[in-house]
Amino acid sequence: HKAAPVDMLPSRITRDWIAQRLSAPRTGIAFNDEAGLEKLFPHKDGSPRLHITPAGVLVALVNRDDGVYVVLTQRTDHLSDHAGQISFPGGRAENHDADIIHTALRESEEEIGIAPKHVEVLGTLPDYLTGTGYRVTPVVAWLETPVSFKPDPFEVAEIFEVPLVFFLDSANHKRHSLVRDGQERFYYAMPYNDRYIWGATA
Repeated sequence: HKAAPVDMLPSRITRDWIAQRLSAPRTGIAFNDEAGLEKLFPHKDGSPRLHITPAGVLVALVNRDDGVYVVLTQRTDHLSDHAGQISFPGGRAENHDADIIHTALRESEEEIGIAPKHVEVLGTLPDYLTGTGYRVTPVVAWLETPVSFKPDPFEVAEIFEVPLVFFLDSANHKRHSLVRDGQERFYYAMPYNDRYIWGATA
């Protein structure tokens, strides 16, 4: 699912083009051994993590007249985790969730008010492991217009959309760094207009 120069992308991104890419064989390293994950992602004090928490996010793609758009949220400033940051709708799995796709759909309905019946799930992207001990599964879904959103005012300050072609263009992938706990750490960012999309979301 690597990005490409914009001139290598199709002139019109379609549902079938996305579904075909999602069904292609995947390459790379898959981390399935949680004992290994504990060593890779220890707590700040160096102690091993006893559990990796599964979470699901919805990569909602809206098919509009002028192209396909990705739905993102700006989190409210008072939240204890990632306040004010940009994220996909989603969250941690609950015991009553049938699977991680159900998690992403349930959380998205709660956060942005989109009912699962309006969402066509096309597939998933590889799991992403965060330094805070989450195994995040991005669930890619297709939405036809008209579509309306209703943000949860406690968690979501704003819902906005970015053209999918912007994210698929490798020229827009930036490698930035910051110093944390005395060490320089690198991360990806995809600044879009006045939005700073970075970290796990990027």
